[in-house]
Amino acid sequence: MSKNQGPPAARERILATAGELFYRHGFQAVGIDTIVAESGVAKMTLYRHFTSKDELISAYLERSNQQFWDWLESATAAATAPRAKILAIFAAVGDLSASPQCLGCTFQGAAAEFPAQSHPGHQVALAHKQAVTRLFHDLAVEAGLRDPEALSNQLLLLMDGAWTAARMFGPLNPGRYVAQAAAALVQAHA
Repeated sequence: MSKNQGPPAARERILATAGELFYRHGFQAVGIDTIVAESGVAKMTLYRHFTSKDELISAYLERSNQQFWDWLESATAAATAPRAKILAIFAAVGDLSASPQCLGCTFQGAAAEFPAQSHPGHQVALAHKQAVTRLFHDLAVEAGLRDPEALSNQLLLLMDGAWTAARMFGPLNPGRYVAQAAAALVQAHA
């Protein structure tokens, strides 16, 4: 194993472990000692990669953001028209929100646990939600839908509601109806 392979493996292990723990238990409920114990790295190794817990949280959220966009791209790959992309997004949201693996939105969790907008975790979460809203806005404009600003915000509320329902109720939650609600909203803006 070369020198270059060691650190990224440890960094990835730390991020993966912290991510799973943060997602399941919350950011503030999980301490550095738990992450160290679960990841099997030394505390010094963790601090070599992340100078603080806030930095680790931000890195996890950035990673989650990239995973979200990869998931979204895959979910909309077959859709070519903008309106079809919106509907494909919400079909995927409905499917994911009804899966046992879905415990809600990690970005909502970050904003709730770190309400100060100056907190790095809150900033990453806010940027994520703003990017999702921009995507909805752009798709609404491309589809020629009325009032793209209102529609994009309404669609974000629907998506966030599905994630919240997944966390609250588990797999048998109202989020499974989110695709129907999105279709009705899109139709109302046609």
